[in-house]
Amino acid sequence: MEFIRITNSDTEEYKKAMELYSISFPLHEQRKSNSQLKIMDDPNYYFNLILDNKKFVGIILCWKKDNFIYVEHLCISPKMRNRKYGQRALELLSSEQKVIILEIDPPIDDISIRRLSFYERCGFFKNIYSHIHPPYREENKGHNLVIMSYPKKITDKEYAIFNDYLKNHIMSDVF
Repeated sequence: MEFIRITNSDTEEYKKAMELYSISFPLHEQRKSNSQLKIMDDPNYYFNLILDNKKFVGIILCWKKDNFIYVEHLCISPKMRNRKYGQRALELLSSEQKVIILEIDPPIDDISIRRLSFYERCGFFKNIYSHIHPPYREENKGHNLVIMSYPKKITDKEYAIFNDYLKNHIMSDVF
């Protein structure tokens, strides 16, 4: 399995990836297309296809900084699910030897509880921070999410650095 970084939106691979993105996340968790295109030029942003033997499996969209990697979006193609591709993608990402941070919905229903269990099986820790992800769209408000991290819980200082980067860089011009 491998990640292939896409930096050009004028490709069939990008279009296929965005089709998966649009069916995998609720609208309030999706960037508008102009915002997505704008961040493609950011050197810290990685729009990665997940391939297994050259076959498209999913996408992992992340931000890489000196001290951490933030997974903004991860999804596996519906026809490729339940084959451990999500787990293997996270294992591949962890080979970079950095703290990995991601967000999940609070575990309040069957789906969100299963998602929490999946990440915990992958070695992630649930952090206890009151975390509001800024909105992707002007018509929405920020939403409460749970911070997960690998290979350990993050410190208050690490959380503050991540949250500042999220608010002031990653989400700075989504509208």
